Amino acid sequence: MTFTDLHRPGRPFVLPNAWDAASARLLARQDFPAIGTTSLGVAAAHGLADASRSAREATARLARDLVGARLGRYVTVDIEDGFSDDPAAVAEFVAGLGVDGVNIEDGTRGRLIDPALAARKISAVKEAAPGVFVNARTDVHWLGGTDLHAVLARLAAYAEAGADGVFAPGVSDPGDIEAIAVEIALPLNVLAAPALDRRRLADLGVARISTGSLLYRAALGSALDAALAVRDGRPAPGALSYADVQSLAGDAPPVE
Repeated sequence: MTFTDLHRPGRPFVLPNAWDAASARLLARQDFPAIGTTSLGVAAAHGLADASRSAREATARLARDLVGARLGRYVTVDIEDGFSDDPAAVAEFVAGLGVDGVNIEDGTRGRLIDPALAARKISAVKEAAPGVFVNARTDVHWLGGTDLHAVLARLAAYAEAGADGVFAPGVSDPGDIEAIAVEIALPLNVLAAPALDRRRLADLGVARISTGSLLYRAALGSALDAALAVRDGRPAPGALSYADVQSLAGDAPPVE
C-alpha cells in the first residue's frame, strides 16, 4: 500500500496533525497509518504567525526530523501556500522535503491568491516530485465567504493541474461536502467536526479526515488547565509521565 492508496472515498482514514517530533512520535505509536503536520501549530510553537510564510524553515526542519525519525508511518506536511509566489521555488522546496505528501493552500496573509497561480504551483510540484501526494486546499470558506460554486471552480482547476486530492476546510454542510465529493473526481479531505462523525462522512464520500490544528489547540488548553489547577490548589489533570515524554526523544527506537 502507498500513501495514495490510503485515500479511498467512502472509507476515510483519520490523519492526526503533529507540530513537533515528540507529538508525531506519540501519534505514530497509535493505530494511525499516516501523520500530518499543522501549519498553525508549527508556526505558533516558533512564535510565528500562520499563513504568513514566516514558518518556511521551521516547516522544513520538522519535515526532515519526521523523515529521519523513521516513524513507520506515511508523513505529509502542511506547507501553507508553498511559502512563495514562484511555482519553481515551491516545487524545489517540496522536492527537498523527502515526505510522502504535502498540503498546499490557496490563501496567504489573509487573502485568497489567484487560482491560476495556485494551479501553476501544483503543476510544478507534480513535475518536480511526482511521487508526492499533493492535497490541494482552497480557503474560500476561511477567507472568501461560503460560495460553493467558487469552491468547486477552484478545486476543479487544481485537479486539472495535477493535484492528487482536494481539501475545503470550513465546509461543514453535508450537502456541500457530498457535492464536492461528487463533482471533483479526486479524494476529498475534510476537517474533523463534532457534528459529522466518521461514519457520516464516509456516507458523503469523504476519503480523509484531518484534525488540523485541533490537537495543538487542545494541548495548549490542557497546559492552561494544569497551570490553573496548581495555582488554585486543585488536582492537576492527568499527564504523560516524564519517562513517557523522554521516550519520545530523538534517540527513541522507531515504531515497528
